Amino acid sequence: MRVLHVMAGAEEGGAENIMLESVLALAAAGHAQHVVTRPENTFRIEQFTSAAISVDTASFNRAWPFPTRKVIERAVAAFKPDVIEYWMGRAGQFAPEAHRARSIGWYGGYYKLARFRNCDWHVGLTIDLLRHIREQGVAEDRSDIIHTYANFQGVAPADRAELTTPPKVPVALSLARLHQKKGLDTLLEAAAKLPDLYLWIAGEGPLEAELKAQSKRLGINHRVRFLGWRNDRGALLAACDVVAFPSRYEPFGTVIVDAWAASRPLVAADAVGPAAYVKDGVNGLLVRKNDVDALAAALGRVIYDRQLAEKLVAGGRMSYEAQFTRAAFIRDSEAFYERVRAFAGPFEG
Repeated sequence: MRVLHVMAGAEEGGAENIMLESVLALAAAGHAQHVVTRPENTFRIEQFTSAAISVDTASFNRAWPFPTRKVIERAVAAFKPDVIEYWMGRAGQFAPEAHRARSIGWYGGYYKLARFRNCDWHVGLTIDLLRHIREQGVAEDRSDIIHTYANFQGVAPADRAELTTPPKVPVALSLARLHQKKGLDTLLEAAAKLPDLYLWIAGEGPLEAELKAQSKRLGINHRVRFLGWRNDRGALLAACDVVAFPSRYEPFGTVIVDAWAASRPLVAADAVGPAAYVKDGVNGLLVRKNDVDALAAALGRVIYDRQLAEKLVAGGRMSYEAQFTRAAFIRDSEAFYERVRAFAGPFEG
């Protein structure tokens, strides 16, 4: 299978991680791939190059789209892909009409179908995103779910001393952009109610100064660590005691899969994505959005009740093994790509 991936994307982010790990998994499975992305996405480009995946770069400037379109057209002509996957809406807007029969639009959010007007095929990350796609008029036989995956097997835990965190204290980890929709202000207020709890927040975003000020105002800044963006989330997961996921808005949240894959108990708010996958008391604890007391109580239950934590870890691991392993991702991707290739036929041009 020859797969061309097109992604604008930010330098860092959850969807960007999904794309990177998806491409690397397909490379390990033996598929030939080529990537078109922004030149500033240096970390991902380095990873692709290390995996012998060729890369072209483009600006993805919507105000002046012609250079990017030319880069994509040249890449298609040279690589001759069986399928072309456009990751998220910005990339989809550059899809050439001539290759729509082999083009896939990938939805990590509730994008409008118009962004993928030159894609005959559509993939949603979650159950609800697939509903969203089909409600816009996409036929069932042209759309499907391909879940993300995570694999942290053999990853060593981060050194708590390097994060100025005592070795025996309970640690909650949040992997999130510092944005209002992520509910981190709620998490800080919840942490203030748990005097033993240390909090690691790994991410960047516009609310950094505001959240740091809130932490100081609450008197907990001595036990909150703002770690910035991290590419070693497996190590952080291995070193924490509970994963906190307090988002107000979340189509899915790869943090769910990360927690399950790393065998860490999960406490999540009931945004639409987590609510579709987290079964309260089985594979995580699910609390109401914006409910500080409920979030604090759930975190307290996990860190002080080892039996409950072990039960949630076991349930999360079962959910992970059922749907979110790398083998499951490769199986589902290959099956969908085969459908696209069978429909589009061999590349000509």
